[in-house]
Amino acid sequence: MTREMKSKVMSLGSRLAPRMDGDRSAAFVQAWAIVKNGLEIAVKGTSFANRQEALKRLAEYSPEQIRAVLVPEPTNPADPAAVAVMVGVNNGRGLYRLGYVPRNLTAVVAALGGRLPALRVVSGMTTYGARLALAV
Repeated sequence: MTREMKSKVMSLGSRLAPRMDGDRSAAFVQAWAIVKNGLEIAVKGTSFANRQEALKRLAEYSPEQIRAVLVPEPTNPADPAAVAVMVGVNNGRGLYRLGYVPRNLTAVVAALGGRLPALRVVSGMTTYGARLALAV
């Protein structure tokens, strides 16, 4: 393991532990897996509103043309820990709320703090859903 990789694991693990009820061992195991393999997210909530129509439109673009951003929503009435997945097309106008990070991964995103990583689309947009990858 390189020094840089070890530093990332230690940093992420330390930030994850408090969000995992203080279980430092589990936090470092999860941090190691994320740093080593990245983190793939299946976006939740893509069946609501006009999101299926948005997915159909996004499917016309290659993954490299789609940008995605994670946006914490502390004022979300359903879940104050919610993290929205906003997407758009490069050189397009604005971003569209495609859905949300699954609840079991919001602690990871919160542990990244203000340093939310760049996202890339890993399996494209389909009429059923979207998969994104975090590059930590």
